[in-house]
Amino acid sequence: MKLFKILILLLISSIITTPAIAAGDITIDKDNGIYHIILKGEKIKKRIKFVASEDLITNREAHIKGKSTLTVNAGFFDPKSGKTVSYIVTDGITSADPMFNQALLANPFFRRNMSTILNRSEFRVMQCGNKFQYEIVSHKSEVPFGCRLITSAQGGPLILPELRLEEEGFIVKNTAGEVIRESASVLHKTSRTIIGLKGTDECHIFIITDDNPMDLYEVQKLCNSYKLERAMAFDGGSSTSLNYKNSIEVVSTKGDGAGRMLKSFMLVY
Repeated sequence: MKLFKILILLLISSIITTPAIAAGDITIDKDNGIYHIILKGEKIKKRIKFVASEDLITNREAHIKGKSTLTVNAGFFDPKSGKTVSYIVTDGITSADPMFNQALLANPFFRRNMSTILNRSEFRVMQCGNKFQYEIVSHKSEVPFGCRLITSAQGGPLILPELRLEEEGFIVKNTAGEVIRESASVLHKTSRTIIGLKGTDECHIFIITDDNPMDLYEVQKLCNSYKLERAMAFDGGSSTSLNYKNSIEVVSTKGDGAGRMLKSFMLVY
């Protein structure tokens, strides 16, 4: 009887720790309201593409239109005008540029903080000789010598190795050190789309759902628990979205995002 109980416990343990989906170089697990996606290996790097839609569309529409295996939401945008707030590069060409967002340029806060906002963190895939390489850096960072930028999406703020809330204009403090402006609910609990790097061949994505909303300090602890070296946020709140094949779909309904209609996406083939 004791041996039987041990075997049952081992079986339950194996079920709990088995990833929800492990197909090739994409692994997806879900725990406590958080989807954890790992893109592992060299080959998958060339199968990542960031795209921007001319009109706002749902993540599902982008997933079907792009015929991708995995689709998640990417950069920030203005839900009223449908214009981007984040740079997007597709196949080496800038496909979304916030400098063409007239409403953004007319915003007094943006004009005062233009250099800061335009230099927010971005996720890059570069080709360096015969190899592809990930990078999370500020937008204005130079592409390394011998490398060519293939695709990228700006978001922010940087989460690891350090949070850059003020430096990227997500919070503003007065002379007394009090927060007087906050963007993207960075200090409040909401759903999130997070992307990070571990080593040179592992890209980690967290889809933090409405079931377990987090502020960015909690997100930083989550990323540290997985020993990520660099991490940043994409758009979150009700923009948080995930589609994997025809088997997984996440649509957030809470937070300060623009709901299901989005501007830019990360497609993985």
